[in-house]
Amino acid sequence: MSFFQEFKNFAIKGNMIDMAVGIVIGTAFNNVISTIVKKVVMPPLSLLTDGVNLSNKKYILRHASDSAEEVAVGYGELMEALIDFFIIAFTIFVVIRTINHFKKRSDDPKDETVETPKNIQLLSNIEKLMEEQNTLLKKKRD
Repeated sequence: MSFFQEFKNFAIKGNMIDMAVGIVIGTAFNNVISTIVKKVVMPPLSLLTDGVNLSNKKYILRHASDSAEEVAVGYGELMEALIDFFIIAFTIFVVIRTINHFKKRSDDPKDETVETPKNIQLLSNIEKLMEEQNTLLKKKRD
């Protein structure tokens, strides 16, 4: 199969659209989390550190002079990015865990609190019919 044909199949099956939607939602989600970290999490954290703004923390390698700019490692911004990452990772973990929990419940044909999808109901009915058939066949053999 040619490269173009593979790409065409990929695009037609909807994977590309699903991926694009996921990227757009992920970007918006990232902006929300960054704002929460900068405007909600960091201000109380700076109160705990005597009003020090974490994003301004840096290790100066060379001080600014008339002929050269300051060279510094901004470890405070790195710490904010790590906090962003951990909040995003934790949130995604909780969302996926919740989705998996509901998926397990919906796949269980014996759980009557959740409406079972048609394909699971049909498979469950087929399983019951096969069990009945096996018991009848065993009785005929005996």
